[in-house]
Amino acid sequence: MSWDLAALPWLPAPPSDLRARCKALDAEGGARGSGLAALAATSLDLSGCARLGKSLGKAVEADATAPLKACSLTVLSNATLDLLLDPIRVGAARHGLAVSLRKPAFGQVEQELLDPSSATRSDPPDAVLLLLDHRGWGLQGAGDLIGAGFQRLEQARAALTGTTLILSTVAPPPEPLFGGLDVTVSETVRARVRAFNEGLRDRAARWGAPLLDLEHLAARVGLDRWHDPAHWTLHKLPFAPALSPLLGDHVGRLLGALRGTSRKVLVLDLDNTCWGGVIGDDGLEGIELGPGSGRGEAHVALQRYALELRGRGVVLAVCSKNDDANGRLPFREHPEMLLREEHIAVFQANWRDKASNLAAIARALNVGVDALVFVDDNPAERAIVREHLPQVAVPELPEDPALYVRAVASGGWFEAVSFNENDRQRAAQYQANAQRAELAEQVADMDAFHASLQMVIRFAPFDAIGRPRIAQLIGRSNQFNLTTRRYSAEQVAAMEADPDVVTLQVRLADRFGDNGMISVVIGRRDGDVLEIDTWLMSCRVLGRRVEEQVLAEIAEQARARGMTALRGRWIPSGRNGLVEEHYAKLGFVPAGTDGDATLWALDLATYDPPDLPFTVERS
Repeated sequence: MSWDLAALPWLPAPPSDLRARCKALDAEGGARGSGLAALAATSLDLSGCARLGKSLGKAVEADATAPLKACSLTVLSNATLDLLLDPIRVGAARHGLAVSLRKPAFGQVEQELLDPSSATRSDPPDAVLLLLDHRGWGLQGAGDLIGAGFQRLEQARAALTGTTLILSTVAPPPEPLFGGLDVTVSETVRARVRAFNEGLRDRAARWGAPLLDLEHLAARVGLDRWHDPAHWTLHKLPFAPALSPLLGDHVGRLLGALRGTSRKVLVLDLDNTCWGGVIGDDGLEGIELGPGSGRGEAHVALQRYALELRGRGVVLAVCSKNDDANGRLPFREHPEMLLREEHIAVFQANWRDKASNLAAIARALNVGVDALVFVDDNPAERAIVREHLPQVAVPELPEDPALYVRAVASGGWFEAVSFNENDRQRAAQYQANAQRAELAEQVADMDAFHASLQMVIRFAPFDAIGRPRIAQLIGRSNQFNLTTRRYSAEQVAAMEADPDVVTLQVRLADRFGDNGMISVVIGRRDGDVLEIDTWLMSCRVLGRRVEEQVLAEIAEQARARGMTALRGRWIPSGRNGLVEEHYAKLGFVPAGTDGDATLWALDLATYDPPDLPFTVERS
């Protein structure tokens, strides 16, 4: 079976009445982000992207995109990108964002990056995407023009504050000059592009900058197909117009990863998904799995990919219509089965509808259903889940199971912009959390449950080792985040050296395992008051009195610095309603408002922390 990446085959076909649905959404007065996101989650071509992009733009202007998360983006290029704007809007909505876009005039890359009075510098967006074509930035000229280009890039990065610079590799031209010798002769464009991309990847790694790997994407669809000479000569389009939806989706998934909307959980069906056949009918000996048949090897390949995802922190779960014992049998006894029960955080094998089971999996893991990707070979089951739980990502699977991995991987639902040891441990942490939830159901007395966890909480100021994870949490945490202020790694580093800033990184471990870094606090001195600038926490530790212990530590740190009060604020973001009463529950009293913010105060002279079920360690 053919696989045309440009057609977005991992997504279901769009509705035949797309225009009518867009028109109906345009006419709605209230928030319409859910309806727009549902339409975006289909395989729209350039025309469909243009129509839905128009509706998304109207919703952004009307501030009617909830529950999509707002994000602003400026796109800079030495080529014409007008056809890419609507596909970016659609790709972003597909990955949970409502994007407001700005594209400066053609040929204004350096002016926007280096001129302090430019809109990009004077009114920085959330992110700036630098998308270059090989016919610019010194890649076709003689001499050390690439070095000069990197020097300008270094200057731009230093000048851009309050925004994230997204770098993009460059797609090389398909036409050879020497043939196979092109990459070894430094004067050829292919060799220059290769050197430029290597330098760009090195800088992205050193800077911690997000990277859009355009070189790889162009290679996947083919360079001859990517580059359209007629459209370049006529309109300076750097890629074939029909590929705009594909590139827009890749930009959207990268923005989603930046804003914390990437998925966390891969949920697998069993029969004809993890193995060929039906375990209840065919038995352990009758299912197809492993060497000996192409189909059996294809199902092993999906399991291998699932394990690789788990190794980088994606949580695995099972959702199958099956008897529980039958569903678990291959995990326990089949010699070719790569997945085992210990790899699965939640195992739902029963005869309930799959939408209900998926909701149960989300509850057990303490995540939203919008964190799930559900893989099922049955098109009817996929359609039912999309109808009842549209927030769940459900990839279209081709008939040939040999393409299952490609379908899951191509969707970009698990896109990442960074990777650290805490990410590597995330799957085990969520799995342990499910075990804690199971224990909690068995213990009626919550005090006894908390004591049985044997929790150890560790406090430390910000430092270089924790900095990447701190910046990641600040950039991605949305629900338990009192102000949702965003700070880069460089800004975090500056706070470490500021004597008027109190910083806390908080880690939690218990008898089920290490939860890693679960909370970040930033406090700023304002006379004798400590202003809590940022307080965020992982939702997976809710209900364990962690926030009370963190407050006790904040109070102790403030008192040690001679301060007499704490001031907190809650700034509504559309996604942090969970913590609207956070300060009230901790004993703070209302202290007025400041714009959209609600202010709260705590007098340290009267504050007395309660007895809490933690062993406290400090560094």
